[in-house]
Amino acid sequence: MPITIADVAARAGVSKTTVSRVLNGKGELDESTAARVREVIAELGYVPSARAVGLARGRTRIVGMLVPSLTWPWMGEVLQGAVDVVETEGYGLLLFTCNRGDESMRQFASQVSAKSFDGLLVIEPEGTLEYIAGLHGRGLPVVMIDDRAHQPLFPSVATTNRSGAHAAGAHLLALRRYRPLVITGLERFGCTQERLAGFADAYTFAGYPIDPAMVVEGDFTFDCGRRAVRRALADGLIFDAVFAHNDLSAAGAMAAVREAGKSVPEDVAVVGFDDLTLAAHTDPPLSSVHQPLRQMGETAARLLISHFEGAPLPSVPTVIPTTFTIRASTAVA
Repeated sequence: MPITIADVAARAGVSKTTVSRVLNGKGELDESTAARVREVIAELGYVPSARAVGLARGRTRIVGMLVPSLTWPWMGEVLQGAVDVVETEGYGLLLFTCNRGDESMRQFASQVSAKSFDGLLVIEPEGTLEYIAGLHGRGLPVVMIDDRAHQPLFPSVATTNRSGAHAAGAHLLALRRYRPLVITGLERFGCTQERLAGFADAYTFAGYPIDPAMVVEGDFTFDCGRRAVRRALADGLIFDAVFAHNDLSAAGAMAAVREAGKSVPEDVAVVGFDDLTLAAHTDPPLSSVHQPLRQMGETAARLLISHFEGAPLPSVPTVIPTTFTIRASTAVA
């Protein structure tokens, strides 16, 4: 049978409360009593539950993380960045998804009520921003990753969607690609709005405003990229480039271009967004706006853990800029 705190108390001739105080360093204790308890702990080989000690100290040394789903293509990079920091600092990670909608959120809320973690990293599941803001307002430390332009009233880590898309537009303009087809993400997402605005700004400034007919709403999937190009070709639209709002839809667009007997990049240059590992392995390799996904996860976790150690959370968003990666999907040999 495992040794319990009651066993230690009985052997030392003290109460369980006294043993708990010795373990947690709380309360005033006679030094000889504390020494006797420590001797019994060593003699019996008692190992206290880390969770029990943490709760007694008012800390769990657990970080909560709430995300919409693990199936999003870039989620693994953000999660790995957060895990790298959390584990290095000796914390655990309690991960929640919203795959089952309201039921998932009820389970998450029950863990919040149980104070199962010290603070929360969150990639906002749709429709939960007000709830998350309420948790922060009631004292739960929260850091949001990828705020999607909602600009919450609590700390966040974001990237430069607008300037990243502007760089994609500038790159295509430098290649004299003046009629791009734009495959967006879901219109209601702030990142979609920022990427479309940044790309359009580049073309408008150069004197080539984008025709609204050349903008197709997608859903960040391979199939949406393929469908958008097929439909544009069937409708007789003339385009010499594609800017897709993520790498998966860009890959789908390239597949449809090739199926139509055209070549990438000679006939149609293609640019994606995210610069996932996938981008280097498409045919041809994909030029893409690089999101610092792992760095965003690392930064958010560091902000939260530093706060546990006494540092204030930042009052303004922490912004990590995008960069642009040129590959063969735009670079004609």
